[in-house]
Amino acid sequence: MVPVASDPVVIVGGGFGGLYTALALAHQRRHAPILLVEPREHFLFLPLLYELLSHELRRWEIAPRYDTLLAGRGIAWLQDRVTRIDAAKHQIHSAGGRTLSYGQAVIASGSTTQTFGIPGAVEHCLGFRSLADVERLQSLIADLRQQHRPLQRLAVVGAGASGVELACKLADELQGAALVELIEQGPELLPQARAFNREQAALALQRRDVRVRTNTAVTTVGSDHLLLGPQTERLPVQGVIWTAGIRCQPPALTTAAAAPASDHRGRLRCSTDLQVAGAEDVFAIGDVAWVDDSDGLPLPSNAQVAFQQAECLADNLWRARRGEPLKSFVYKDLGEMMSLGRQDASVTAGGVTLAGRAAFELRRLAYLTRLPGRSHQARVAAGWLSDW
Repeated sequence: MVPVASDPVVIVGGGFGGLYTALALAHQRRHAPILLVEPREHFLFLPLLYELLSHELRRWEIAPRYDTLLAGRGIAWLQDRVTRIDAAKHQIHSAGGRTLSYGQAVIASGSTTQTFGIPGAVEHCLGFRSLADVERLQSLIADLRQQHRPLQRLAVVGAGASGVELACKLADELQGAALVELIEQGPELLPQARAFNREQAALALQRRDVRVRTNTAVTTVGSDHLLLGPQTERLPVQGVIWTAGIRCQPPALTTAAAAPASDHRGRLRCSTDLQVAGAEDVFAIGDVAWVDDSDGLPLPSNAQVAFQQAECLADNLWRARRGEPLKSFVYKDLGEMMSLGRQDASVTAGGVTLAGRAAFELRRLAYLTRLPGRSHQARVAAGWLSDW
């Protein structure tokens, strides 16, 4: 089926994949109507969330409102949440009771925290994926600094990039008011990271007296303690931040044939052109898209992949409407950047390695060019220049 010109492209989710696909589509001449369905009021630039925690950046800089970002771009925004997509009828159903017809649908619903069924994790852990998470953590830091009791402790569960970056920022913000413990079930920090960044991260954690526990599983989370394995150790804590895994919960998708395949994280199996397998005119992007690279391995779930997929997907949506062959997405690894505390970072890109204050500024400038929309980039740049 080739959608007619009046059939809208409905994009489910306004994270990196969804928003940047909408913006790329809006740049095309004679594009189809575009509807972005997203329940939150603010877009969130997740890689800079650590700088919001440490007050190095302001909320409006990394979390602009959707109505401001989309104004005058020919993109409609519906503040609602999609619950089901009927691919056979080309209809989308929302939590608000709406039924929307589409020519093409893009699933960009992102991911949430995966707690692996650990008892107490959902009830007692903080996350680090939203503005509300940042506000709760800032309040906890302020309380700990005010009380300054002996042996206060925060635990970060998961020593991937998010856990390491967060542990460094927390140590800097606490200023010695509490210990920071970084707990990892596997044998090492940052198993997927470049060697240079892994080395710099280990040094940054050591300088901040962050205690790193590898080969240590969290078995239970209580209101004021953790139980750790392999031996049962009770670790008193004033707070736990969980960064150990992600899972996807895309809207229910019904098709005329068998249900689309998904993996253990809930990601939807897609062909290389980002179409959901077995679902006509339905595409997926970002964390929720299960796409393999040229070696047959799943692409990483990060912002860099979603940025690149957005341009390819916008082009393929246009091609599909014209009945033209679709392009395969080819991921280009542009390097790796990590925040390692206040005004500290590590960068590995293009054969260049850099650490410290210079890497921190380079990382900020690189992300400035990735902020959504030229007008927002200009406002943020003006604010930074004013600060300097």
